[in-house]
Amino acid sequence: MRILLVEDDAMLADALATALGQRDVVIDWARDAAEARLALVDHDYAAVLLDLGLPSGSGLAVLASMRARYDTTPVIIMTARDRLTDRIEGLDAGADDYLVKPFPVDELQARLRAVLRRSLGRVAPVLRCGDVVVDPASRAVSSSGVPVALSTHEYRTLLALMEKPGKALSRTALEDAVYGSDSVIESNTVAVYVHQLRRKLGEDLIETVHGYGYRMRA
Repeated sequence: MRILLVEDDAMLADALATALGQRDVVIDWARDAAEARLALVDHDYAAVLLDLGLPSGSGLAVLASMRARYDTTPVIIMTARDRLTDRIEGLDAGADDYLVKPFPVDELQARLRAVLRRSLGRVAPVLRCGDVVVDPASRAVSSSGVPVALSTHEYRTLLALMEKPGKALSRTALEDAVYGSDSVIESNTVAVYVHQLRRKLGEDLIETVHGYGYRMRA
């Protein structure tokens, strides 16, 4: 099981990685919000352990960007902020649990097991456009009932378009949906993903809006 740990305290991160590693958990460590965004773009994780006070952005912003693109990965906030208003804000932003520092590692492990159990039954809205169906809960994509394998970036491009069928999305908006607003990418990257989606799902599925971007045919 692979987990993303977003924590700027090196000593705490090392202690958690050691303790969880004894339970066959592989930890990827992101030291700030920018690293976390990149890791979440490139990998799928069983869960995210998220600090709120981070360099180069807040943990809540990282969480908001995840939920905005239907990333339902379980998130446990770990923070020294113990006010009720902070807890409410974190949970309302989409966190699955909220743990105040300092905490026993055994408690973190128990809470982690709990959110993983709950995530197995999570329901997210199924998106449909013609014969194409996307299930954000399982990240499954099918066309005419046949499963279609997509890369992570292809999937996120498709998901962004299917959220708003018939509405034109700019190339910049699609880049933000796939990579996050802080990333720098090549100018033709979205066009490559759209080309791959057309090849796999049908040439007529995605329409080019010349000089602007793309839209999913309603």
